[in-house]
Amino acid sequence: MSDFSKLFQTMIEQSQDMAKAMNPALEQFQFPDLAAMMPTMPKEAMDAAFGKTFNPGGLDAKTRLFVTLGGLVAQGSQLEPQIKLTVRHALAAGATPQEIAEVIGQMSVFGGVPAMTKAMELAQAVIAETEEGK
Repeated sequence: MSDFSKLFQTMIEQSQDMAKAMNPALEQFQFPDLAAMMPTMPKEAMDAAFGKTFNPGGLDAKTRLFVTLGGLVAQGSQLEPQIKLTVRHALAAGATPQEIAEVIGQMSVFGGVPAMTKAMELAQAVIAETEEGK
């Protein structure tokens, strides 16, 4: 372990000890899923905000969301909340689960198979939640 890693680990431990001392309940605190708190934008609003109003003939919302999803997955699927939110918005814009899976699968070439696998798991969870909500 490098000196930097040791220092970082010590800082984390000190922060955890301080949080416990200030409020013992913080030891069990789980940060809320912020993506679940964000409303899904209707397709028409996405089209207006992302192109159709200011760029007639440009990409539609679904295509823009596919591009966004591809970029997020290619980064290594480190952006879980953003991937979940983008999948949810893509579904609202008319994307099918098969299309979403195809976009994620295509990104295995750029982000790697582990990134694709993680993104696929995230997408499946969002699709299942969306289908339960209908």
